[in-house]
Amino acid sequence: MNKDELIASYQAGERNFMGAYLSNANLEGADLRGANLSDAYLEGAILCGAFLGQSDLTGANLRQARLDEAYLSDANLSGADLTLACLAKTFLPGANLEGADLEGAILEEAYLSGVYLQGADLSGANLRRANLEGADLSGANLSRANLENARVTDEQLAKVSSLHEATMPDGMWHE
Repeated sequence: MNKDELIASYQAGERNFMGAYLSNANLEGADLRGANLSDAYLEGAILCGAFLGQSDLTGANLRQARLDEAYLSDANLSGADLTLACLAKTFLPGANLEGADLEGAILEEAYLSGVYLQGADLSGANLRRANLEGADLSGANLSRANLENARVTDEQLAKVSSLHEATMPDGMWHE
């Protein structure tokens, strides 16, 4: 399936694109709300400004994907591979990223309020100025993560599995 087939099928009412192969596809600004993209291969895809609210991206490969300023409210990204993905200024309230791999991801200024990040790997992630109010970080790995000026509480950080060498909200390093 290519980008044009996906868009045409979606506009015709189709919502099940499970396992679709869309490597490096340019889906910038696409409206795919409520789509089932579980196990889809979207490595390197451009989804900047895309509307993916309430979509199912469980287990999707989004390595090095561009999701800048995308709308992913209430989306399910559990177990997704977002290694080195760019999610700068992305809107993710209520999204499920449980067990997701976000190693080295850029989440600068992302809106992550109420996001489920239990067991997620955020090692080396850039979370500068991200809003993590009410996010569940239980068991998340934040080693080497940059949390400068992030909106996150000490109570939330107490539940993570690792903060080794993380840059904390006050700009100090955590050993």
